Amino acid sequence: MKKESDIILLAHGDGGLLTHQLLEKYFLPSFGNTLLETLTDAASFSVQSEKMAITTDAFVVDPIFFPGGDIGKLSVCGTINDLAVSGAKPLYLTASFILEEGFPIADLERIIVSMADSCQEAGVVIIAGDTKVVGRGQADKIYITTTGVGYVLPEANLGYQRIEPDDCVLVNGPLGNHGLSILLARESFTFDAKVSSDCAALNGITEKLLRQFKGIKFMRDLTRGGLATNAKEIALSAGIDIWLKEAAIPVEDNVKGITEMLGLDPLYLANEGKFLAVVSEKETDDILMYLKTELSSPEACIIGNIRAGKGDVFLKTGLGGTRRLNLLTGTPLPRIC
Repeated sequence: MKKESDIILLAHGDGGLLTHQLLEKYFLPSFGNTLLETLTDAASFSVQSEKMAITTDAFVVDPIFFPGGDIGKLSVCGTINDLAVSGAKPLYLTASFILEEGFPIADLERIIVSMADSCQEAGVVIIAGDTKVVGRGQADKIYITTTGVGYVLPEANLGYQRIEPDDCVLVNGPLGNHGLSILLARESFTFDAKVSSDCAALNGITEKLLRQFKGIKFMRDLTRGGLATNAKEIALSAGIDIWLKEAAIPVEDNVKGITEMLGLDPLYLANEGKFLAVVSEKETDDILMYLKTELSSPEACIIGNIRAGKGDVFLKTGLGGTRRLNLLTGTPLPRIC
């Protein structure tokens, strides 16, 4: 039996002594900064641009710890990446925690430290937050909701309206690792091959790309639904067709082998450190070389191009046929982010 001092109690959420102890012992030592430490009802900060960006997301991954990350790292990187691929420089995050009564405090501390480390690596700070505790069975261990704020880079000019025929489509590395790592961590599969999530913040890459090249027209992080679903959404919104080459799409051998055995398609698996970019044909080679040599993305590659059309995505298969990719239907992999 765990001692009461080792687990989350309902009293941790009542705003009293235990709430303050949770803040003072766990949250503030890891997240501490001048904006957060005032503990006022709202954080005040100066803006650096006339055009700001804001995003919010909720994270309910199961299991909460997995190879390559955890729900804390995921909540920070996922929110940062939404800003990054929108052409923004992330600055601040807020974080709200819903904790289930009985949740181990040691696990909470581990998640907090992971979030703090991810923030430090990405150059952002958590400046406000909230914690609520619900009764046993009213939640599944821990939920985290984050909001991210940043300013739009003056060099960024991203939008569906910029996409046009002959543009090229690239990704910054292998696909499918995150979704498969979650599945393998959740289920009792016994594979020799190890798969780790690609969970990582992308702002260090995207900011340098956008400052260096004017030919980057659109970016999207390839989370839920994977490459296929996100490509279809882009094609529909831009009113063009996307043609992809199966042989050019990077998928690690262990991911490819396991998904084939399980009957899964890596093109529909979630990623948490990969993005798709639509770039002008004339700058494609320079952008790709910059990614490989300057931004530590040696497996970045061109996977297709844009053609006139009405919102379809076609995959040229390795056997020479053509397959139409559509939006993901159903929920083959629940609770992945």
